[in-house]
Amino acid sequence: MSFHIASVGRTAARQAHLPNPTHIVTRNASTSSAQAPSALRRYLSLGAFVAGGTAFTLYYLDSRSALHRYGVMPLIRSGMDPEAGHKFAVKALASGFAPRDMATDDEALAVELWGHRLANPVGLAAGFDKDGEAIDGLFNLGFSWVEVGSVTPKPQEGNPKPRVFHLPEDSAIINRYGFPSQGHAIVLSRLRSYVASHPPSAVTPSILALNLGKNKSSAPDSTTDFLNGVAKFGPLVDVLVINVSSPNTAGLRALQGRGVLEELLSEVIKARDALPKRSTAEWKWEKAKIVVKIAPDLSAKEVEDIAEAVKLSGVDGVIVSNTTIQRPAELKSINAVETGGLSGPPVKPLTLATLKTLRGHLPSSVPIIGCGGVSSGSDAVEYADAGATLVQLYTSFAYDGVGAPRRVKDEVSATLAARKTTWNDVVKSSVEKLSWRPKKPVDLFKDAQEELKATLDEAGKRIAFGDELVLLKEKVVEAVSVVKAPPLSVPLAGDVSATPATDAHPEKSLKDLIREAETALGLPTSS
Repeated sequence: MSFHIASVGRTAARQAHLPNPTHIVTRNASTSSAQAPSALRRYLSLGAFVAGGTAFTLYYLDSRSALHRYGVMPLIRSGMDPEAGHKFAVKALASGFAPRDMATDDEALAVELWGHRLANPVGLAAGFDKDGEAIDGLFNLGFSWVEVGSVTPKPQEGNPKPRVFHLPEDSAIINRYGFPSQGHAIVLSRLRSYVASHPPSAVTPSILALNLGKNKSSAPDSTTDFLNGVAKFGPLVDVLVINVSSPNTAGLRALQGRGVLEELLSEVIKARDALPKRSTAEWKWEKAKIVVKIAPDLSAKEVEDIAEAVKLSGVDGVIVSNTTIQRPAELKSINAVETGGLSGPPVKPLTLATLKTLRGHLPSSVPIIGCGGVSSGSDAVEYADAGATLVQLYTSFAYDGVGAPRRVKDEVSATLAARKTTWNDVVKSSVEKLSWRPKKPVDLFKDAQEELKATLDEAGKRIAFGDELVLLKEKVVEAVSVVKAPPLSVPLAGDVSATPATDAHPEKSLKDLIREAETALGLPTSS
């Protein structure tokens, strides 16, 4: 019934408007045509927004995007203090919604380390992810080596703030963090979760390392903090790094002395060897490799002593180097006066010099990782030419952001292509050429001969000098006699202290005259 009434109503309404049907048709047509473009515009706008958002998201998520180097990083540096910017970057990479390296590594970048193949030679140094919060995010940026830490046994705040300073004119950083750490317990929990949820180490072309530090409250010469770290973290990582070179913990660098370092490293190796063996189906090596990190502020003799400690203790590798306490004269930034460790391009000459010296005192079986001022592909290749197997970034990563590892890798690839070689070939050639070799018996015999000859030559010179001294004294006596001096008695044994002074030189003894003659002739003065 209701349907019939509604139909009659609609019919009556149409009949009432019959005298002006055109008006009705025109109005309906106009409404339809207005609504259609409006809906179309909405759909187009929504589509454009989605497409734009998707494009931006893809652009943002690609670490190669210029947005990160020239947009995000300058914005962070201008809007936050250095330490706040550092913490923000770690949280962003830990969030899961961080950029990643979308490219595939060039085969020419592959490198062999301790018998295993890594996808590329570019790693991240310790100091960025101090507590193991962003391991996934960092590997996703294309690093082949991610080093967590430094981690101390007990939680500690580190040094007072402010403690990080940018030197933008020098593309450098000075920090005096002093090992701020959440401690072994928290980092251990994170590493266990990471290892449980990721493919076995044996099948990944990358390395997870952990850098061990000492608590400020620990005795300067104590090895306990390092030994505890080996026992706790050894089963969970590929490499353990013994940090004896930070300039921001009092007394730490004293552990680089040959005697104490040899003792420390020997104890660390013993603790590592005491760990249960791991399955090589799951891990690259049955036990974690041990690497020591040294400073760039060492003399050649100190570097040679470190090499001896490494050889005698059986340490697997060396990282060269930590930050420097030196301030090169060319620094321009006003922050150069700050106390702490300097990193970035200004430290590169110091690090390279230390690395070259060390390479010449270590066998080829002990790899060196170069860390200091690596900002470009040419820097990385320079380290390889000097005998480094891998390189690590830190300051250039802090300045350039997430695209730094891909940019450096691409530049290395271009350099290698121009030289028609590979990274592994460059490393093999330089390490073979520059490394220390134990001498063969025949060489040892030749060295002994040369040493004996030098000793005899020196003895001969001393004998000859004795003859010349006797002759000289005789000539002096003769000269004094010419000026009618009283008779002289000059004992050839050299005891002329009792000889009387001459008339020609009443104020001088014969001993004085002989000394003057010896000095004039450039001879050593007799007693």
